[in-house]
Amino acid sequence: MIIDFDGNTCLITQEKASVKTLVNNIEQSYEKRYKNYHLIVNLSSIDKISLEEIIEFLRLSNNHRSDKKSFVVVSDKVDLDMMPDEIVVVPTLHEAYDIIEMEDIERDLGF
Repeated sequence: MIIDFDGNTCLITQEKASVKTLVNNIEQSYEKRYKNYHLIVNLSSIDKISLEEIIEFLRLSNNHRSDKKSFVVVSDKVDLDMMPDEIVVVPTLHEAYDIIEMEDIERDLGF
């Protein structure tokens, strides 16, 4: 797991461990490390990702978004049409940063 802080955004890149392990690691350090940042979880290096693995992030995403912070998963190996509406999944890092920017604007406007 590679962690990179950039301003108010934290990019977490998963390299080897399972998605379930990644979610557990994020949850264990959430209050101390990630709570105050927009989170991007980059799963691009993982070859196969199932819908069930993406759903592992759902509770974390819902909690983070309820605190007025963005949570975006990056993977180009999933069927985006199959993803639940409650979690934001995009195919590229550039799109993840765009989502955070758009959500920041929406929050500033009171949406």
